[in-house]
Amino acid sequence: MNYLETLNENNFTHALNVLASNDPDMEYILNTFGLPPLWLREPGFATLIQIILEQQVSLASAKAVFARLQAKISPITPQKFFQLDHTELKTIGFSRQKAIYGRLLAESIIAGELDLNLLNTMDDEDVRSVLKKLKGIGDWTVDIYLLMALRRPDALPKGDLGLILAIQKVKKLAQRPTPQEIESIAEKWRPWRAVATRLLWHYYLSERSPQSRKNPTSPNVVDSECPEL
Repeated sequence: MNYLETLNENNFTHALNVLASNDPDMEYILNTFGLPPLWLREPGFATLIQIILEQQVSLASAKAVFARLQAKISPITPQKFFQLDHTELKTIGFSRQKAIYGRLLAESIIAGELDLNLLNTMDDEDVRSVLKKLKGIGDWTVDIYLLMALRRPDALPKGDLGLILAIQKVKKLAQRPTPQEIESIAEKWRPWRAVATRLLWHYYLSERSPQSRKNPTSPNVVDSECPEL
């Protein structure tokens, strides 16, 4: 598999079958709860802002703030975002820190220091290196961007609460697994760890509420307590 291969409907189904054949727990989830959503987002500035908003808050809270931002500026571009001052961002619902993070991201793009389009041509670790130079963007934000926006098949957001709780439950662990333990458990899922993550999110949401399967949303922020910085 090419390291810049992206997920699509065809290889997603193939990957799910591979995972099910290699891990009985993946097979159980697939047979019990069916195919997970692909859960994709458009790459770009707006999605990075959305993921920043989702750091360490509930899905409902982040979604509400992002909706107010969309109502204020549409489309959400670095230029339009940077024109909003801290008071306006606070009114929309940004915390002081996240307002700073968003403005620094916008400023870096406007200044030509960051070209998000170039991320499409970089391998996962180079994407991580570039994005983590920005204040407010840590491993979890990069992993979610790799997984959902860049559609990288082997991205693993090992600091994600939904993923942690799903692994703990399906693997019958006494305690929440550490990121290092998740890395070890996920070794057998390579090169499809991003697909395994979606399957485990699907399991987590389905176990929490059957209604979640009818109205799937991005699960990485359900009651999120993801360590970010």
